[in-house]
Amino acid sequence: MVDLFETHLLGGTVPLKNRIVMPPMTRTRTSEGGLPTDGDVPNALMATYYGQRATAGLIIAEAADVDQSGHGYARTPGIHSAAQMQGWRLVTDAVHRHGGTIFLQLWHVGRLAHSSILPNGQGPVGVTAQRAEGSSVFAHGPDGRLGYMPAEAPRPLSTDEVSAMVGIFAKAAANARHAGFDGVELHAANGYLFDQFMNSVLNTRTDRYGGGSMEDRTRFLMEVVDAVVAEFGPGRVGVRLSPFGKYGSMPADPLTEETFLYLAEQLGQRGVAYIHLLYELMPDGNMETAEFKPRYLDHALLAKARAVFRGAFIWCGGFKDRERAQASLDTGLVDLIAFGRPYIANPDLVERLKHGWPLAEADRSTYYTRRGEVGYTDFPAYLNGDAARSVA
Repeated sequence: MVDLFETHLLGGTVPLKNRIVMPPMTRTRTSEGGLPTDGDVPNALMATYYGQRATAGLIIAEAADVDQSGHGYARTPGIHSAAQMQGWRLVTDAVHRHGGTIFLQLWHVGRLAHSSILPNGQGPVGVTAQRAEGSSVFAHGPDGRLGYMPAEAPRPLSTDEVSAMVGIFAKAAANARHAGFDGVELHAANGYLFDQFMNSVLNTRTDRYGGGSMEDRTRFLMEVVDAVVAEFGPGRVGVRLSPFGKYGSMPADPLTEETFLYLAEQLGQRGVAYIHLLYELMPDGNMETAEFKPRYLDHALLAKARAVFRGAFIWCGGFKDRERAQASLDTGLVDLIAFGRPYIANPDLVERLKHGWPLAEADRSTYYTRRGEVGYTDFPAYLNGDAARSVA
């Protein structure tokens, strides 16, 4: 058995100082770029935020748009412009200066988008024309104010457009490497574009990316994985999956288990460093109102995936204390534990878990806000707050 605070060599390439992961969490703290093509840009405040949390074994930075067509939520960053790369360099430098390791999550939201924040007012794109009924995104309303708007009906991507998207992801990975990231994670969960293609109910296409066979409906993800691994190298690419997830109005898929095991085997053959499992059933709605309701994979199913995937497994889903995290590691089914919300209010989470210090809680109203450092970088380390005076 391994200890939560033991080191780990991720993908045989990237040394981690412990088994604790800070997962990607959208926080809407970007700045506006100087040009329309700049998109939303990472900034010095974000560099401070990630630098404060660099004691994590691995930080996976919040999802970044690979292209303007994949911009599903206002105030979220991208990795497709020079300004964005410069902004992310502030972040990676801060994390590395504090001895941390950081990957960037790459995403395209597909149909979970709204024309008010897409280039030239164009509509969203998706695997088919099926709208994500009941889901909403953070965009501009008719009065121009930001708020949660219903996701609009998508235009189906053509076969050539899907193929071209592979190159877009590869370019985004190259941009991430030039911005100083140690690796990247592909967001193939939560009802976003990859997930839309892999769902056998939603994907009714009849081309080579269609849902008629396992190979076809996973082809898009596999082509992107191959391209990104070629760009970043084996051992520096992860993939996030959410088997059984319902977020983004995803229909229940009777082939979920079959697809998951196929993905594990194929990703294992492609030099993928880890599979990041987020298996929380969340209702339709939006990222601000969604409640997390963990639904953990059957251990027998996870053991089957473990047998065919040579990389690491990261578990993410409601972890709040050392005991439960260690118990999960003790199953031998996973290698790393991701703590999501606890990292918001506890920049020194590793030390708090190690010493049994109490965890602070963040005000949920500050999760997604334009109030700068409030609820973002203003949380003190345990021994810098009230506890320091008590110790003295």
